[in-house]
Amino acid sequence: MNLDQITQQYLAVFPVDFSGNPMQRQTPKVLSSTTEIAHFENPDLIIFNEKLSEEIGLGKIEKQEDTDFLNAKYLPNEMKTYATAYAGHQFGNWAGQLGDGRAIFAGEIKNAAGQKSEIQWKGAGATPYSRHADGRAVLRSSVREYLMSEAMFHLGIPTTRALSLSFSGEHVVRDMLYDGNAAYEKGAVMTRTAPSFLRFGHFELLSAQGETETLKKLTDFAIENYFTEIDIDSPNKYAEFFKTVSEKTADMIVDWFRVGFVHGVMNTDNMSILGLTIDYGPFSFLDEYDLNFTPNTTDLPGRRYAFGNQAKIAQWNLWQLANALFSLIKDESKLEKILNDFNTTFWIKHDEMMAKKFGFDQVQEGDDELFTSAQQLMQDLKIDYTLFFSQLETYSENVDFKIHFKEIFYSRTTEEQFEKLKDFLTLYQSRLAKNSISRTDSLMLMKETNPKFVLRNYLLFECINELNEGKKDLLNKLLTALENPYEKIYPEFSVKRPNEYDGQTGCSTLSCSS
Repeated sequence: MNLDQITQQYLAVFPVDFSGNPMQRQTPKVLSSTTEIAHFENPDLIIFNEKLSEEIGLGKIEKQEDTDFLNAKYLPNEMKTYATAYAGHQFGNWAGQLGDGRAIFAGEIKNAAGQKSEIQWKGAGATPYSRHADGRAVLRSSVREYLMSEAMFHLGIPTTRALSLSFSGEHVVRDMLYDGNAAYEKGAVMTRTAPSFLRFGHFELLSAQGETETLKKLTDFAIENYFTEIDIDSPNKYAEFFKTVSEKTADMIVDWFRVGFVHGVMNTDNMSILGLTIDYGPFSFLDEYDLNFTPNTTDLPGRRYAFGNQAKIAQWNLWQLANALFSLIKDESKLEKILNDFNTTFWIKHDEMMAKKFGFDQVQEGDDELFTSAQQLMQDLKIDYTLFFSQLETYSENVDFKIHFKEIFYSRTTEEQFEKLKDFLTLYQSRLAKNSISRTDSLMLMKETNPKFVLRNYLLFECINELNEGKKDLLNKLLTALENPYEKIYPEFSVKRPNEYDGQTGCSTLSCSS
């Protein structure tokens, strides 16, 4: 592995606390603090993403030191590991300084094409930002993030990536449901990558502290490194930066709606300026379609981060970023226009996406009503979101619709409800006839837009249980399936959630510690 190519320009550019003191504390006027990894004594590598490693320029595992590096056991002498400081709004409330409590940066690497990727461990030890926690991670949360981030990538959704996953060799105490029943769990450490892990919260922190010069420096850094389409010498560069972040965020949320992904904890500190899906915690794909579904027990009963609220919350989070950047942009009307445009842009892109899901070549007048009717139908009849579109793809008027759709419901279906489905199918067939493309091309649109496989929480639950028992068969099958989400590689995965997992902790709802 090319460990000698890992650079740490962040430490060279921004104010840093070089003390190495891991004591949890406020760190005003700095953007990062050097901190040691845990140097686990008996870690064990579970998965290594060799293809990703080659892509980012890190290469293959060639010696024990490479494995030890991934396992947070070994560190080259010249490498200074660090954690970054950021702030944020959590559940709508200002939380002040937060920071990388479980993440520690190695630095960044450049591949042969000149593309940069940051590398960080998650679960490799405490940092000054751990907020009275131990900086460790448990197996269940680490498996969930590794597999889901890779699943999202193969679905074509912007995301952080997973490089490796290991047993840490330790046991960690966690209270999974915050109900006072703490227990020992197997510890784990993973490495993950992204072009940048910069969040809305990094900018919020500097704004709140009145560090305008450092805020300007950070924004210039982001533009020069990650928004090269923006002219760094333009007097409008900061407004263009904010506009581009807004557009990338809209694109990401549209993709979440396309596949039925619910993030579960869209705090501003969990929002990437690059429009990447980041910080996988109590997430879930939809099983039955429900705009009010939240997978996060901490989000109950308010359901701030429910599936149907995600665009609205993204816009709210962008308001907070706009507030943080105001000292640079100094144009309230310009910021308001960008924020208002977010809503318009999102719904245009949303309807274009929905048209493709239904196999329409373009959005026509009245399609918004059809989309709303379909969503209401799915919600009222408790229809599986993924399976509905999969079965719609193969439906024709020549088949018995009751038999064709019988396996997509989560409750007993009455004749009256079947009639509602029949009415919708008639309406849908009528709309298909207005397409200006062939049925073959229509089907291709559907196949490219609608996954046959999504990584459901019950499958993750089963995989985690098997790994705790030392088994990897399901893990390996899931890795193959998630790399081919638009095919039925394993038909047994392309079914609705089994009844025995209804209400099972870890299958439908999870806590933030998940």
